[in-house]
Amino acid sequence: MNAPPFSPPPFPDTGNAVRSANAIREGVLTEVRKAVVGQDEPLELMLCGLVAGGHILLEGVPGVAKTLMAKALSRSVGADFKRIQFTPDLMPADILGTSVFDLKSQAFVLARGPIFTDLLLADEINRAPAKTQSALLEAMQERAVSLEGKNLQLSPMFTVFATQNPVESEGTYPLPEAQLDRFLLKIDVGYPAPEEEDAILESVHRGFDAGDLARAGVNAAVTKDDLLQAREALSTVNVEPPVLGYIRKVVAATRSSPNIRLGAGPRAGVHLLLASKALAVLRGRDFVTPDDVRFLVGPVLRHRLLLSPDAELDGATPADVLREVVQGVEVPR
Repeated sequence: MNAPPFSPPPFPDTGNAVRSANAIREGVLTEVRKAVVGQDEPLELMLCGLVAGGHILLEGVPGVAKTLMAKALSRSVGADFKRIQFTPDLMPADILGTSVFDLKSQAFVLARGPIFTDLLLADEINRAPAKTQSALLEAMQERAVSLEGKNLQLSPMFTVFATQNPVESEGTYPLPEAQLDRFLLKIDVGYPAPEEEDAILESVHRGFDAGDLARAGVNAAVTKDDLLQAREALSTVNVEPPVLGYIRKVVAATRSSPNIRLGAGPRAGVHLLLASKALAVLRGRDFVTPDDVRFLVGPVLRHRLLLSPDAELDGATPADVLREVVQGVEVPR
């Protein structure tokens, strides 16, 4: 028996929570664009991950504003922000914290590390050794850390923005598949268009300093509570059974493709659903469309796949293979 046709509710039925989430998108992007030229799609995806409550991996060559985007986004939502520059000698205590002896109290006190924040920028995450990556992995999954025999909860808004350079291999430790799977989105940050690069040069010529976002006029457009309420709005988003089935079929299709050696697991489907709901509310809708799913297939799935040897020899990329996979799955109408 054929499934009923997909017919989303009309836009006027959108609730107050969804309208508020859409206002967050407009306010945040307006503020971030005061410092970041172009990169509209990566910025929207970063905000989508933030509303969905997931962690984001930014990949791009040096100098394409990965760090600047994370700093400007955190400032625009009024969140606490800390940055860790990952290096091969970075130890778990450097990010989690440790006990130190306080001479005044003559007792050991817990000095919390930079991971105790709302938004954490893990710069060049693939430069950290396995022990440090493992400590970060627990925090990403549990939103808590084990420190000095205690289980300490992190901020309810805790989100990791991690960056890595796709072409550098010397002195790096590739992230294992288990840790890559914890990232909701992997966002490719490319070069700006010629007119955008002209605008970047012009802004620097006029005195723009990426290290001084206050001078650039980047202010908080929303509060942390606003963002947490936007996350709660995801429960009001309608996903029709045909769209749920479409998500499952797209994820399952990666496991049967001859070009893919390791397909996406069930967590990928959950992440694709959550990201699609977040994208819907940010765009002012209380329902998910197949177009939302198709837009997010690449960022949600491409870092979870291992290509077959033949596909790699042919020069295929995960993005190329995913396009073929999606084209082979019928879209609900």
